[in-house]
Amino acid sequence: MGIREFPNGSARGKAATLGMRRSPDVSPRRLSDISPQLRQLKYLVVDEAIKEDLKWSRSVEDLTSASVGLTSIEERILRITGYYGYQPWAASYKRDERSRESPAPAEAQMQAGAEGGGRVSRCCWKCSVTQLKKIFWGVAVVLGVCSSWSGSTQLAKLTFKKFDAPFTLTWFATNWNFLFFPLYYLGHVFKSAEKQSPKQRYRECCRFFGDNGLTLKVFFTKAAPFGVLWTLTNYLYLHAIKKINTTDVSVLFCCNKAFVFLLSWIVLRDRFMGVRIVAAIFAIAGIVMMTYADGFHSHSVIGIALVVGSASMSALYKVLFKLLLGSAKFGEAALFLSVLAVFNVLFVTCIPVILYFTKVEYWSSFDIVPWGNLCGFSILLLTFNILLNFGIAITYPTLISLGIVLSVPVNAVSESSPSSLSAWASSCCSCQRSGTSG
Repeated sequence: MGIREFPNGSARGKAATLGMRRSPDVSPRRLSDISPQLRQLKYLVVDEAIKEDLKWSRSVEDLTSASVGLTSIEERILRITGYYGYQPWAASYKRDERSRESPAPAEAQMQAGAEGGGRVSRCCWKCSVTQLKKIFWGVAVVLGVCSSWSGSTQLAKLTFKKFDAPFTLTWFATNWNFLFFPLYYLGHVFKSAEKQSPKQRYRECCRFFGDNGLTLKVFFTKAAPFGVLWTLTNYLYLHAIKKINTTDVSVLFCCNKAFVFLLSWIVLRDRFMGVRIVAAIFAIAGIVMMTYADGFHSHSVIGIALVVGSASMSALYKVLFKLLLGSAKFGEAALFLSVLAVFNVLFVTCIPVILYFTKVEYWSSFDIVPWGNLCGFSILLLTFNILLNFGIAITYPTLISLGIVLSVPVNAVSESSPSSLSAWASSCCSCQRSGTSG
């Protein structure tokens, strides 16, 4: 083990060996405590390997003092006996064991390289497959967002030709938000391994509103303001469709991203980004230029103001949601949107009734109401909101925003050739008449 014994001192050497293997935890605190071991050390010699370890274990002061002969024999003995927590025989033994057990460096490097290369290739394959899936679903979500948003805009334009009631259409479409939580629960049942009852899932999602859940106070303080903002956003957007063409409406509504950044910078204290400030300036400049092109005293100014107001309400909705409620999971977001539908039924239903009896939004009989257009618009708007809120689970958020931007050229093409949309609307009306006559 690195220590040799003289032939004439075997018993003393064995005793010294046992003393030197004493653990550092029970090391002596005074030199007089190890005086018997000191007398026995004169019969021992230290191996060359231990000498080399001792040389490297010395401090800077030992090396400097050894050159001038100042290192005491007591200091060396205390180091050998483990007084400073150092056991050179254990170090040399471990070093010999490592040299015997460790394979050749070249073979170890080859094995490590092969294993590392296999892991890297598998990780790259998994990452590429995951990214391809996200891109594929992203394309599908972009097409869905673009088609649902542009389709709802064009269908609302056609509906107003026969049913001039934008607020009633807003109220009718908002009631469909009640389907958010049931649709989410169906997805939870089919996808989740740990299935919960609707009541259990509802209680778990209610924690989003606070420790007490969805109470009456929480309903009026946290849900009601967002219900008002939701109604104003949709009503101003639909009312603007009556004033200006759908292409201008969709272009101006895309400015809500700039308003979201400005409000987040002011209210939420988000990080300042010069690129987004420039984008916001260009968006506002585009609104001014569009207004100037049509004339500031023309009829389209009202439509532009309505769209800008709708974009502002949408931005305020998003910023206040993050300020008051924070980030929500999918189930919590679905429950929140369903709660907005409940608020719409309980507190907004009276407004269409008042508008009907005051003949602001009046129709002679319910038979002339284009129920097909109303349901089609509501389904498209519901699809758009589902993709907008839950699309981030399968793709990148940038692609969802791209779908809204792509709705601008789609609206422009649809507006230039409205014959197909008119034919689709007339077919819906004819089917409705045939059903009522039957």
